[in-house]
Amino acid sequence: MRKTAKDRFQSTIFACYRGYITQGIVNNLSPLFFVIFQREMGVSYAQLSALILCNFVTQVATDVVAVRYVDRIGWRRSAVLAHGAAFLGLALLGILPRVLPAPFFGLVLATVINGFGGGMIEVLISPIVESCPGEAKAAAMSLLHSFYCWGQVGVVLLTTLLLRVLGEGLWFVIPMLWSMLPFYNLFRFLKVPLMPPVPENEKTPLRALARSKVFLIALVLMLCAGASELAMSQWSSFFAERGLGVPKVVGDLLGPCFFAVLMGTGRTFYGVFGEKINLFKALTACGALCLLCYLGAALFENPVLSLLSCALCGLSVSLMWPGTFSLTAAVYPKGGTAMFGVLAVLGDVGCAAGPALMGAVSAAVSENAALLEHFPAATPDQLGLKTGMLFCVLFPLGIVAGVRALRRLSRAAPAPRT
Repeated sequence: MRKTAKDRFQSTIFACYRGYITQGIVNNLSPLFFVIFQREMGVSYAQLSALILCNFVTQVATDVVAVRYVDRIGWRRSAVLAHGAAFLGLALLGILPRVLPAPFFGLVLATVINGFGGGMIEVLISPIVESCPGEAKAAAMSLLHSFYCWGQVGVVLLTTLLLRVLGEGLWFVIPMLWSMLPFYNLFRFLKVPLMPPVPENEKTPLRALARSKVFLIALVLMLCAGASELAMSQWSSFFAERGLGVPKVVGDLLGPCFFAVLMGTGRTFYGVFGEKINLFKALTACGALCLLCYLGAALFENPVLSLLSCALCGLSVSLMWPGTFSLTAAVYPKGGTAMFGVLAVLGDVGCAAGPALMGAVSAAVSENAALLEHFPAATPDQLGLKTGMLFCVLFPLGIVAGVRALRRLSRAAPAPRT
């Protein structure tokens, strides 16, 4: 039987899925070791926030450069380079802190290399999938992004299991084991078929995008989406252990792991049934639910309810990132890699700013002796981390406001395409 164009690109789609699993590993492995870093290496709250910030600042810088050069380098070479960097960064995460005289410098160096790989993957994979033959692009984009979640689920479950089996003293073996996935995918991207990028003379120029209110609102949505997602996913493990007093294994499973399961479930559901769902209404509902989840995590006194709020936040953020990509690509089908790159830049700015602001607010409150006197029943960690969660309600508020504005704008007049 003769293969259709869609069938011929199945290997490409699967390689892209593995690429997003790799990004899930890159972004979510280090936070699972935060307590170990703090205990064994003396890494402070500020340094933990700096590691998160370093990862996503590197991704932002990579996104900016990739917008200009990826199409010149080519999708295949860029994908191989991205996975090579992810492999190297993960391997060095387990090596450098143990061999360098300043362990924190080793963590930073490995994080920078990881961030470069993650940034390249973010810019590349979405336009590659968007270019592949097939209908229902919004559903396909959501399904693609679900594999980031399944990568996060896998990294939490297997890392938690390995820490139990190997012991925390052998934590450094685990990043080296995870590095094998991008190493394998590197070779797959050498062979899979790729569609050619949109020709330069047919692309929607960036200056036209910059004049579009639709695109500017999409940038705000990406900023808030990244902040809403990563503030919770990066801090939920630490929040569970230090802010709620929950054992690490329980906290990791009910916090970041269940968060990722629900985020992946939401994206997979939309990937299967998305053609029947109004994306504007779905994104508004997601923003409202996310706001309630941050409030619940901050205000519930019962640790189980607080942890369940953290987990349910995964469902609430599930459509924010891929949904914004899909809305923008529908208006600008020939935006090309540069359009996805600029969206990724703002998304990664949010990914850096959200956790960093959460950490900064938590640190400021937990170190404020005068404020702590007013809440004698709470420990400094509890008060600081819950205040940080409360601050983060600003991010889903931005999603709700942005989607409402985008819907009004789309009803008033269609956005220009050139």
